Amino acid sequence: MSNTLISELLHGTPALHVSMQASDWLNLLLHYMMLSLLSVGGAISTLPDMHRYLVTRQHWLSDAQFNASIALAQAAPGPNILFVALMGWNIGMNTGSSWNALLGMSVAMCGILIPSTTLTYVAANWGHRNRELRSVRAFKLGMAPIVVGLLLATGWIMAAAHHVASKDWPLWLLTAVCGLLVWRTRLHLLWLLALGAILGWFGLV
Repeated sequence: MSNTLISELLHGTPALHVSMQASDWLNLLLHYMMLSLLSVGGAISTLPDMHRYLVTRQHWLSDAQFNASIALAQAAPGPNILFVALMGWNIGMNTGSSWNALLGMSVAMCGILIPSTTLTYVAANWGHRNRELRSVRAFKLGMAPIVVGLLLATGWIMAAAHHVASKDWPLWLLTAVCGLLVWRTRLHLLWLLALGAILGWFGLV
């Protein structure tokens, strides 16, 4: 991640110039509410559709902002759902208004949290009472491959932001090494994130 991009995210320099009307904020809220009900593997499993909507369709975020929001939220302490807040913040900052940044953050977080939290509470109580039912056990088994597929699609979206070219070989090598370390060792993921941040700071990847 470049120093310029980090500066943009932390200090609010807009990478895009967008105009948001009341209907746009409402559409953002409704879209996140819909994604909230689909986030069976966690909010990060809905990243492909977030990218399609925010970057490809609406052009409210750049690819760099989208990926950096995820990277910063994953590296920071606390729940990784914070990447949704960062996306909303960046949408608001791209309008050139700090108040819109707060609005964007609030809209995105309310949209992603309220439906899934409500549904989880109701479904968990019902599922616990009926955990021996064949339909409940079948549902749990059927959702597993869907979650795996969504996570694979998320990884593909994030990797596609970098073109496969000879100059990108250090990045792909680092990705492969980190993947092997996560798979074969007990090394904490935060150490790998720190290593990636250091290499990115010095422009090595």
